[in-house]
Amino acid sequence: MRMDDEPADKKRAVSAAVRRFPQFELAIHRLIGRSEGFQDMCEELAEAELALSRIDMVPPALRESRRAEWQGLVDRLVGEVGAVLHADAARKPHFIPWPPRQN
Repeated sequence: MRMDDEPADKKRAVSAAVRRFPQFELAIHRLIGRSEGFQDMCEELAEAELALSRIDMVPPALRESRRAEWQGLVDRLVGEVGAVLHADAARKPHFIPWPPRQN
């Protein structure tokens, strides 16, 4: 990756993850900023989704095998991103509003 592409790649990575897991948007931003591995995983997801969206540009003889390959990659990455997000959420204490409610 070229250094001048880094912000665009990060933005695409965030977008790909948030499209799949909108309920974890804040965690996605935090994890991408903190974990290079998580950012790489989300960038791979964005690239795989882009490749899948351009499947019609692949020669017809290769199209179905490539579609299956890229869909499998997208599915695997979605599972991995989801696992990280759920594990991160499980480590966080539950939110307690302040001030506490008076019954």
